[in-house]
Amino acid sequence: MLATRVFSLVGKRAISTSVCVRAHESVVKSEDFTLPAYVDRRDYPLPDVAHVKHLSASQKALKEKEKASWSSLSMDEKVELYRIKFKESFAEMNRRSNEWKTVVGTAMFFFGITALIVMWEKRYVYGPLPQTFDKEWVAMQTKRMLDMKVNPIQGLASKWDYEKNEWKK
Repeated sequence: MLATRVFSLVGKRAISTSVCVRAHESVVKSEDFTLPAYVDRRDYPLPDVAHVKHLSASQKALKEKEKASWSSLSMDEKVELYRIKFKESFAEMNRRSNEWKTVVGTAMFFFGITALIVMWEKRYVYGPLPQTFDKEWVAMQTKRMLDMKVNPIQGLASKWDYEKNEWKK
């Protein structure tokens, strides 16, 4: 029964997927991920493939001209050849971006929202502090623990001088 259910779901998924691909055949373009992709990275300076995959007629002519002496090429042609192979230069890759402002702004926004939630919770969710947090209560509790000589070897009572009635120095 479980196997029948699984096979029916798999069959429905396969049919629905193939229908979608057939319906959008002209729109859907699948990438061939078996081939290397172009990436601009400082730690990997020479990518496996060129930036421009499909050359125009002028770019093809420039590539043919590249095979001859480079001294005959103008500076603009050399830059154009560089742009065929690489999208950005090292200077452009190392250029500072303003992305940090977005990150800091987003973090501050969420800190602000969190602060508002905490203030709302303090006002409407939490009740008043219990009486055990009062200074008088803590003092009375400490005095009671000293009178009972709680933990006399290493604890609270070991730090109290019972003869002078004060903390040991």
